[in-house]
Amino acid sequence: MRMRKKPNLIPRMERCAALLEPEPGTRLGQWRALMPEASALWLELGCGKGRFTAGTAASHPEVLYLAVERVPDAMIIAMERADALGLSNVRFVDGDAARLTEYFSPGEVDRLYLNFCDPWPSNRHAKRRLTHPDFLARYRAVLRPGGEIHFKTDNRNLFEWSLFQFPKVGFTLREVTRNLHANGVTGVMTDYEEKFHGMGVPINRCVAVLDPAPPEVQQG
Repeated sequence: MRMRKKPNLIPRMERCAALLEPEPGTRLGQWRALMPEASALWLELGCGKGRFTAGTAASHPEVLYLAVERVPDAMIIAMERADALGLSNVRFVDGDAARLTEYFSPGEVDRLYLNFCDPWPSNRHAKRRLTHPDFLARYRAVLRPGGEIHFKTDNRNLFEWSLFQFPKVGFTLREVTRNLHANGVTGVMTDYEEKFHGMGVPINRCVAVLDPAPPEVQQG
């Protein structure tokens, strides 16, 4: 469903301009300069309205947190949430997941979050899934050895398919669960996650850890 256009988008973006990185390519290899004391750099792809972004960044002030979002009408809500909390360790990136290697140097990212990405259920659209080996290879290129991908989705078919994709690109799976909140809410939720958890929809989650040795990327 297309997000409704936000009123006064431009002035709202201008008020939060200090949090925005509109040209991420100019930061290639230099992201840590934004927060030299940061213990790690975490990257979220598709932050949406930013509930998870703001909550996670607030819980980890020692981490530089970068949130990528292509939809300005969603990103402005996320930016305003971070601004309202006075967060100094988060930046929003107007960019594309397919171009990560243009934005980040090898090993520059410690952790990557994929939360409730589009499942693209048709087989002919499989390459658009953010857990397709083509995308995973891009993540591998910017993650440090031992770096992690934290993946959450309510779509069981996408989750099961993705579990087979991570090892193809040299990731070891950990913390695999098909009902994350079975014993109570675990971790920070996205807005979408809260809605579907309230409807009784199980949330799937796993952590994929990058192995040191680069594999030959397999397709399919």
